[in-house]
Amino acid sequence: MRKEIIPFCFIAFFWCNQLFPQSSHDAHIVRVYNVERTQQAVAVDNQHFYVINNHSITKHDKEDGQLIKEWHDQDSILVHLNSGIILDGQLYSCHSNYPEAPMASSIEIFDPQTLTHTGSHSLGIQYGSATWLDRYQDHWYVAFAHYTGRGSEPGKDNRWTQLVKFTDDWQAVAAWVFPKKLIERFATRSNSGGVILEDGKLLITGHDEAEAHVMEFPKKGYTLRWIDTLPVGSFGQGIDYENKDGKIHVYGIIRDKNQVVVTELPPL
Repeated sequence: MRKEIIPFCFIAFFWCNQLFPQSSHDAHIVRVYNVERTQQAVAVDNQHFYVINNHSITKHDKEDGQLIKEWHDQDSILVHLNSGIILDGQLYSCHSNYPEAPMASSIEIFDPQTLTHTGSHSLGIQYGSATWLDRYQDHWYVAFAHYTGRGSEPGKDNRWTQLVKFTDDWQAVAAWVFPKKLIERFATRSNSGGVILEDGKLLITGHDEAEAHVMEFPKKGYTLRWIDTLPVGSFGQGIDYENKDGKIHVYGIIRDKNQVVVTELPPL
């Protein structure tokens, strides 16, 4: 099983510009890790990154990409793990029954040191298919995808996608929908990944495109504000980020190449 880390170089620069010939933004790919499998998302802490697949999680050293630990759902209970974050010494991952209907979701909790499963909170069939979560100003935020076609619920399409704000005891207190033009850009898919940055802006991804969308919470109304779209070296799916000396490094995946890609964003 080969693992290697490829530093940013002329080849990555050329690749990036081939991906985004129309963009005025400078997408700076800083690292590409080759791993055994990338299906859904990547989470990151100070020293490690964690690749989240449908039924498994692998932990890797950020220095060289080497595999440290792996976890598999031996009970075959979990159906479709999604984006994850490391928070207060725990790895939180969204989970859903995609592509089944009605949609059901839960939040699954792991110890990032050992990758032991330590807890679960069920969200049932209330909102949709949970794809990403984050913590901001003492509240949880969870995105719930809906789809057009495969994975959809009867009478609903991806316009039903929403971001829900929860208290510590998982009481919903607010929710937002996505701009119509952005929903159209998702085609038949939905919002797959996202993070809330330190300044309150949101960085979200679709299902397949090599781009991240910068969003803001609205001052009035129920629709998130779409500010900008930035090229990144990964293709949709779940993302995480780190603030590296004042610069935002986005971690994402390329599913068909089994790669974790780190992109440095221009100033937002």
